[in-house]
Amino acid sequence: MVDWLSQAEILKDGAAFGKFMHALLGLYIWEWFTSLPFDWDYISGKRQFRWPMIFYFLNRYCLLFALIGIAVALNVTTEVDCQALYTFNSCFGNAAIGLASINLSLRTIAVWNQRWFIVAPIVAMIMAHWSLLLHGILVKANWDPVLGCVITSTDSRLLVASFLVGMSLDFIVLCLTAYKLLFPTGGKSRLVSLIFNDGLIYFLIAFLSNLLATIFMLLNLNAVMSIIANVPAAIASTVVACRAVRRLTNYSSAGAQMFTGNTTAASTLAFRTTTQASGARPKVLTKSSDGVHVQMETFESPSERSYLEYDAAGKITKNETTYDPEAQIISDEFKRPPY
Repeated sequence: MVDWLSQAEILKDGAAFGKFMHALLGLYIWEWFTSLPFDWDYISGKRQFRWPMIFYFLNRYCLLFALIGIAVALNVTTEVDCQALYTFNSCFGNAAIGLASINLSLRTIAVWNQRWFIVAPIVAMIMAHWSLLLHGILVKANWDPVLGCVITSTDSRLLVASFLVGMSLDFIVLCLTAYKLLFPTGGKSRLVSLIFNDGLIYFLIAFLSNLLATIFMLLNLNAVMSIIANVPAAIASTVVACRAVRRLTNYSSAGAQMFTGNTTAASTLAFRTTTQASGARPKVLTKSSDGVHVQMETFESPSERSYLEYDAAGKITKNETTYDPEAQIISDEFKRPPY
């Protein structure tokens, strides 16, 4: 059996940890770079900025800065202020974990149409999660002439508690989202299928990654193995949360399907729905083959319909008059002869 507490094993695990962190940094930089055009659309003003995007951008760049800080701590060869460096890494890394849960929670809140009995417990759990994450920033590190920056002490109980709360939050939003999408009020649409087949996988990945990190911390094999799954959990949660935001935002831009029922405003991100035209349909007189004038109804042009777009919180963002072919209902009334 492996002696996890032996000095040789700890040194071997430390070397593996350093290589693992470099691989994860490269993986996340690739994910960040390939999705950079989406960020640029908001920075350049091509897309209208909405308040839920604050959490999206903070999530992406907090994790990027944390991974860069970890790489610096692992490769520094001259003496630096290790305490400040690891405080920086802990602050941004814990913030990325908390922001990923917020991004996923916003999807659930929107699906449930911001009902208070859903919003209240989720907000309470988010606040509890953040309180534990902020306490977990208290980590002690010193400079070692041989090993470089090393962590001398940390409170593993707070780390375990923060991951347990985060895991519970991810599990709750997973269950709530799955229930709402399995039993939608107005029936399933293509948007529901998108969220169910695509988005729920994101929720499940975030939950399993936090579960794995929690298991390693509870096992407490040694100082290195206890935290080796923390960074992968943060990366997995951030990647899936940000992909969920981008996926649904791009779906809205491409045009959405008619979504019947009163769950329209409760979708997870911006999408469109048609509103009923006000007033009676205009009528015109036509002349049949026998010379009799017949009054018939005409139908409004698709361009005369108005569309409502909703943001991540399920609120109306703007009216659009652009024709959306996917939002039109095909009816046999168009096939009626003019007599």
